[in-house]
Amino acid sequence: MKNNQEIQRLIHEKMPLTIGEVLEIAESTQTRVVDVVIEEAMIRSKMTKEEVLAKVMDELAHNLKAIEIGLRDGYSPIMGTVGNDLTKNGEVVLFQDDFINKALIYTLAAQVGNHVIGLNPCAGTGDSCPYTGFVRAMQVCGYDENQVAEMAALMLKVGSYFRVGKTTTGCNMEGFGAGATAVAAAVVAMKNGSPKDMERAMVLAISPTIAVPCTPRVMVPGLCGTHIGGAILIGNLSAGLALHTDIEVNVPIDVMLVMAAEVHPISAKEVVPVVGEYLKPFFKTKEEVEQLITEEVKKAEKAEMIETLEKAKEKAKKMASGTSPITNTLGQAVVGGSSQAVGSPTNAARVAHYLAKGKGSIKKVTIELYPELFARRGINIPGIIMGSVFGSPTSDYEMYKEGIDKMKELGIDVNVVMGEDYGIQKITIETENDTVMIDTLNRGGGRIVIRDAYPSKEEAIKWAKQLGIAVGDQ
Repeated sequence: MKNNQEIQRLIHEKMPLTIGEVLEIAESTQTRVVDVVIEEAMIRSKMTKEEVLAKVMDELAHNLKAIEIGLRDGYSPIMGTVGNDLTKNGEVVLFQDDFINKALIYTLAAQVGNHVIGLNPCAGTGDSCPYTGFVRAMQVCGYDENQVAEMAALMLKVGSYFRVGKTTTGCNMEGFGAGATAVAAAVVAMKNGSPKDMERAMVLAISPTIAVPCTPRVMVPGLCGTHIGGAILIGNLSAGLALHTDIEVNVPIDVMLVMAAEVHPISAKEVVPVVGEYLKPFFKTKEEVEQLITEEVKKAEKAEMIETLEKAKEKAKKMASGTSPITNTLGQAVVGGSSQAVGSPTNAARVAHYLAKGKGSIKKVTIELYPELFARRGINIPGIIMGSVFGSPTSDYEMYKEGIDKMKELGIDVNVVMGEDYGIQKITIETENDTVMIDTLNRGGGRIVIRDAYPSKEEAIKWAKQLGIAVGDQ
């Protein structure tokens, strides 16, 4: 009773609670996260615990019916009969874990049912699929009614924040993003993880969903399956990592959630139009609807589709022309964990080193990085130092660890500044006899674009080729 009183006091003191505050209260009172969620719901609704849990299950009742339709004879224009396909001859084993396998199948069936009778939405009907699929799996796997209702309550609580954060189109704040985060929380809770475990799991689950658009707007056949199904899988993976490893997750859940919400409308404006441009030719429609559209409009759309497909073919061919044989595709190893944040700037620095070769001992290195690289300086500066001062390749993990200390022993000054040009990684080396410079743009895979260099761009390109560094033209 005393613990309940303390929980109630903290809830009243902090309401309305952020998800981070829910976790903090659970941590400080040494209670389950779901108990804080339910206690807050009791205060807000003036219901008893039993009434809250009953109401939660009432909210999902329609969606559970949709699953049954999806498993039986439901048809979706974008998902077909996937629910029945996976169960008509016994459950197909997509994953060996029986519970996750069931949750995945029921989630896909929910989306089929969604296109027959609709779903009660949270952030959107997309995330209602994994919530309901997860609950149905618990029911089938023999969990007691109280625990099923508690996990449903926890997932709906997590979803409630995404419901507010979702302001436009995007699976990042709906089926994939909200679904993965809620499932991560539920799996941690089911396995008796701590509030800290749950926070780490939810942050991990949000990460791969940032800026992910809808497919788009659920008009292309099939694609939604990996979005909503991915919510179950990413949520389970995130929970597993949080519960069974010491992987460091230092971003607070409230920060991650707010960032996701703020990226969401940017994705809708910048990412979705590109997705729509290329996938519009594959949108599903209905004949009875098309009869309402003029032939002039349909003719214009067809011409646009043909143009888009031809453009895609041309760009695909250009991409193909830039590929290497599979016997020489991976390239040299990149220490530091990122070919974009470490490989590319290190290779730029290597070229600078060889431009300075024969010009006397190095006295100073100036490194200019665009804001994203500057923020990730903890992993790229060691690579740039080993490349510029010692000419080390991206695979030299020993020099990556020791290069800064060795540089200090040589008395070399280093100046690291943040540049403004997008993608810039500019390295200037001052020697006792001369100064050399290479101005490059960052490209993933350890590649660079050379914009300018001193003593000459041509010499920089020559050295890059000799060192086996891929140089792009844009």
